[in-house]
Amino acid sequence: MNHHLRTPSRTALAVLGMALATGAVTTPARADLYDKKTILTVNQTIQVTDTVLQPGQYVLKLLNSQTDRHVVQIFNRDQTHIINTILAIPAERLQPTGKTEFTFWETPPGTYRALRRWYYPGDNFGQEFPYPKHLQQVAMVTPVESAPPPAPAPAPVAPNPAPAPAEPETGPAAQSEPAPAPAAEQPAEVAQNSAAAPAPPETPAQSAPEKPAELPKTGSPYPAIGLSGSLLICLAGLLRLKRRA
Repeated sequence: MNHHLRTPSRTALAVLGMALATGAVTTPARADLYDKKTILTVNQTIQVTDTVLQPGQYVLKLLNSQTDRHVVQIFNRDQTHIINTILAIPAERLQPTGKTEFTFWETPPGTYRALRRWYYPGDNFGQEFPYPKHLQQVAMVTPVESAPPPAPAPAPVAPNPAPAPAEPETGPAAQSEPAPAPAAEQPAEVAQNSAAAPAPPETPAQSAPEKPAELPKTGSPYPAIGLSGSLLICLAGLLRLKRRA
């Protein structure tokens, strides 16, 4: 009798053990392990495909689907609003890490960084986001950043009026520069003065001999004519006397 009582107790223990084991396997997994819930903190504006995420916190999740495990949903921080639902591409890595890992696409200068891959801690597979079809230009934000510098700019504007009057002062200076034109005439006057200085001594020396030569010519013709006439008369008288003789 004792032998028959021990056998059922052993089978009961075996069934109980199998039940406990089955219960451990069927224990539901944590929700964030299933949907890969991850909080994404953005320090500067980025793009996820064509969705622009401003600085702040966002929540990434996989869509609750057993057929497709590559549909990513982007929520706001409180998960009260879905920003976008993106069909990602399966991505693999060789060495899983114990922390969340994000990588980015290479984008041209002047555009926002674009999120490329997202790996959940401990997974060797992840999600790859397509390259954006329309890259947003950072220039749209730069004017806001450059607006503060113009505020101090008015201070430098005050000194600018001071040089402004200096330019009109230079204008008269440029007009006074033509005044040296008379200076060019001064050497001409000096040349005349130098020529006039030797001229006075030369003119009296040359004019002295010329004037006496002209004076006798103007006074002598009349007496000479009278003398020649008287001589001719005398000769004529002598000739007549000889003829009569």
